[in-house]
Amino acid sequence: MQASEVTAEAGEPEPIDVLTIEETIKMALGASRRQLQVSTLVALEAQLRGHIALLQEPARKAAGQMWHGGVKWHRLITRLDNIERQAAQELSPLPFGALIEMQLMARDCQWLLDGYRESWR
Repeated sequence: MQASEVTAEAGEPEPIDVLTIEETIKMALGASRRQLQVSTLVALEAQLRGHIALLQEPARKAAGQMWHGGVKWHRLITRLDNIERQAAQELSPLPFGALIEMQLMARDCQWLLDGYRESWR
């Protein structure tokens, strides 16, 4: 069962596994320090996509509760839209391009995780 799924007895989503997300981000950001195969980058990128999908749900919910004409709301929505658009793109077939894209995705994931911890800034 994924963290975004609703438990039958509680009726609330399970908590997001922050430690797993942190470990994935750490591995992704440290990827340039070691020789990695493209398959490893693809696996890390897939994990990051999943984490981003989970973390975007509470961010979108928080944005929905803000005044929709405010600067804070506009910045949040713009960033979330950009993250969603980037996460939907295919990873570059070139190893260095894939590494850079995966690390940018890790930074987006870290931003979402920070917002989640702060209950959306």
